[in-house]
Amino acid sequence: MVKDKIPYSLLVVEDNPGDLALITDFLEEEIDKPLIIAASTYAQASQIIDAKESFDVILLDLSLPDKNGRNLVDAMLLKADACCPVIILTGYADQSFSKKSIALGISDYLLKDELNATILYKSILYAIERFRVNKQLLDSERKYSDLFNLSPQPMWLYELETLKFSQVNNAAIKDYGFTEAEFMNMTIMDIRDSSEIKRTMQAVEASHRILGKVYSGNFKHRIKGGDIIDVEIYSTAILINGRQCRSVIAVDVSERTRQELRMTKAIIKTQEDERYEVGGELHDNVCQILAATQMSLGIARKSATPALTPMLQQSVEYIKMALEEIRNLSHRLAPAFFSNSNLKDSFLQLLDNLNADKKWQTALQFSDVVAALNLDRDFQLNMYRILQEQLSNVGKYANAKVVKVKVDTEDDCIVLSIMDDGVGFNADGVVGGIGIANMQRRTQLFAGSFKINSKPGSGCLLKISVPLENAIM
Repeated sequence: MVKDKIPYSLLVVEDNPGDLALITDFLEEEIDKPLIIAASTYAQASQIIDAKESFDVILLDLSLPDKNGRNLVDAMLLKADACCPVIILTGYADQSFSKKSIALGISDYLLKDELNATILYKSILYAIERFRVNKQLLDSERKYSDLFNLSPQPMWLYELETLKFSQVNNAAIKDYGFTEAEFMNMTIMDIRDSSEIKRTMQAVEASHRILGKVYSGNFKHRIKGGDIIDVEIYSTAILINGRQCRSVIAVDVSERTRQELRMTKAIIKTQEDERYEVGGELHDNVCQILAATQMSLGIARKSATPALTPMLQQSVEYIKMALEEIRNLSHRLAPAFFSNSNLKDSFLQLLDNLNADKKWQTALQFSDVVAALNLDRDFQLNMYRILQEQLSNVGKYANAKVVKVKVDTEDDCIVLSIMDDGVGFNADGVVGGIGIANMQRRTQLFAGSFKINSKPGSGCLLKISVPLENAIM
């Protein structure tokens, strides 16, 4: 018979010399050169374990002069800790205690009367392999625990069925202000801003459909003091004790969002300043030059020959038309609805100006609720610009016959919808140009959502949704 060549190191804790000799024979029958160290008491075994770095296996008799039974098992497992597996060798067939021992962490429970070389050798091999696998698992769990608890970013686990927090790390406790006990009595909805409850539920449902993949998104969270922070969420599915959960990392991007908002405001302010400057130049200078020219032609017409009079009259009419066009253009560049008009009237005027040739059938549905609100000046201007930009796009590309504009309230938001029945396009594949980027930036100024729904041959629907609190003064 071929013996195992591995020089296993074994601690045999046995106070009966006859049993020790029998165990030694069994070991040497299967293992070529086992390193066997014997101890007859728990105290002696404890000293040996302290003096030696580790053993491959500890073989433990349950009845020793200084300890026995459950007390011995508990003490030996504590002493062995993570160094090696422990196998019980006993003459007492106690099925109940054998189950308890396994549950406590004993690798195997063998009866001396049924023992032979093969059974003992296999038990040792299985114990060593189980111990190795369990140690790898524990090391992996320890690394995950360290990664989880020592991460500088807030992390948590929540149950998919109840949405309750099941574990949070120190960064989450620090950044969100809730204690661990408070988190354990909360769901993920309790840290959401009220305006994002519906969107969060949609995100949870979406995450169910992408098991095995990382879900990411930007959300607003409410910390304990009531402040709102902007976060990027990354979550993955994980199974904990048979329960479907999700592991979440939350990255606070509030400062980045504020910086992006400042940049967006600067870009839009520059655009508006340029528009007002050009509009002012057209109105104050070019219009004045044309008006003076119109007056000069009127004077010249009085002394003109009959042959020249019709030509001079035609020139006066052309200048009159140019003046009207320039005034309309200057008003679109620098709308004055803040002082002598309102957003609804400005929308109507814009629809009329951009549809002077009546190529579209237009309709404006403006909610009385919105009309009665004290709308913020910047909000009005940016909604005006968005409508202006989209109507320009419709005129250039859509080949539409019908354009409908609707302003209403929905879920504590003001919603601007612009619909046309034109040729449409593939909204999923479109690369946003300057116009679309500008509309998106203007929407982001008010923490709003920007959506375009379109398909070839199905027209286009642009929908802007802005929280009411961000749209009123």
